[in-house]
Amino acid sequence: MGKCCKCNRRLLCMCLLPCMMTGHLLIYIMVTIFVTISYAPPKISNHYIAPGISSNSSTLASHPLRPFWNLRLEDSALWNQLQHAWDRQQNPILQGNTTKPMRKSTAKFVSEVEVECLSDCISRTCSVPHMQDLNNLPEQMRSFIRSMHCRAYPLLINQPGICRRNSSNFDLETPMLLMAIKSQVGNFENRQAIRETWGRSGLVKGELNKRGGLVHTVFLLGRQDSSTGPHPDLNNLLDLENQKYGDILQWDFRDTFFNLTLKDLLFWHWLQQYCPTAMFVFKGDDDVFVRTDALLDYLNKQLEEHNLWRAQTNETGMNLFVGDVITNAMPNREPSAKYYIPERFYKGVYPSYAGGGGVVYSGSLALRLREVSEWVRLFPIDDVYLGMCLHRLGLSPSHHPGFLTFDLPESDRGNPCAYRSVLLVHRRSPKEMLTLWKQLQNLYKQC
Repeated sequence: MGKCCKCNRRLLCMCLLPCMMTGHLLIYIMVTIFVTISYAPPKISNHYIAPGISSNSSTLASHPLRPFWNLRLEDSALWNQLQHAWDRQQNPILQGNTTKPMRKSTAKFVSEVEVECLSDCISRTCSVPHMQDLNNLPEQMRSFIRSMHCRAYPLLINQPGICRRNSSNFDLETPMLLMAIKSQVGNFENRQAIRETWGRSGLVKGELNKRGGLVHTVFLLGRQDSSTGPHPDLNNLLDLENQKYGDILQWDFRDTFFNLTLKDLLFWHWLQQYCPTAMFVFKGDDDVFVRTDALLDYLNKQLEEHNLWRAQTNETGMNLFVGDVITNAMPNREPSAKYYIPERFYKGVYPSYAGGGGVVYSGSLALRLREVSEWVRLFPIDDVYLGMCLHRLGLSPSHHPGFLTFDLPESDRGNPCAYRSVLLVHRRSPKEMLTLWKQLQNLYKQC
């Protein structure tokens, strides 16, 4: 009798075991489905223009969190096609030994999506990549695509000795800060207001007469854009301006909004040849206002911290890059917008980039940007292109709250004390620059 009970219990257990396991599996599946349905992933806001927000507390350029363009080929986007071809050429895994010729499959792929500019860009005889419905795009986009392979333009006005000029007067051999201001031929008033205020070349003191540094200012120009209609010939006036001040750099390309990227590219080449020892570079527009004395204080502090770090790590290069950082930005797809980028040209998000009129980076990083730019296709928006080059170096820009590229609240703009923590504001007219310059003298005594 006892043995029968034991057998019945075992049989009952064996019968119930699959049912229990099935029940547990059903409960697990139901819980998993419930959690999946109820879970809402964090939303990332995409925007065209955003206030500078960054999780980076360090002023040194940080490492990006994720790639901004896909490694896989986007067949319908021209920029992605061309960049993908360069990425394949540079990839050591795909290419193997660099002394070997390019693989036939890669060479065929490159030839299908890319036609290099082998002739003179100035005479407009270079071939352009094939793009469907090119004539349906806005003129500035068509013009950019036709010349996007052109990177070498002759200098019309040069300043080969500007970084050595009058250095003996200050007992200094290299500028602490080189200010490279993007301007246009006709913007005489903007350049003159900058020379008389925040862009004065020479030995500049920090705030409260702290240690400052030698500052040199150059203005980056192309030639007048004749495609927008007839313009007065201002070349003689520009020559007179240059004879008096000797701070103009002009290249022989059309000075358009989508060609602002060329100014970065050509300036980096000029910097490497004529001013490679500049410690820091400010790159900005000619409608911003910079508190140069406060900026020099900030840079001297960064230099001291870097020297301490270098003594501990033996690292020589300084990867400083600061500005008003824009993150999670998407291309503007509105055809009437100034920043319009069609999906046929570029697919993907933008990398983190510093925009709005002005950034500061170390001279050593500028030289690295020049090198890496050889492997990043030109992009129509200069701030975004700079972010692309940084990303290719494995770096991201760092946000600084003193770069007010979207300006102060309107109620504070006339209050000098509101500028105590400001390094840059955007935008200011020549008259407003002169007025603000006078208001900010002896700022700490006023506030």
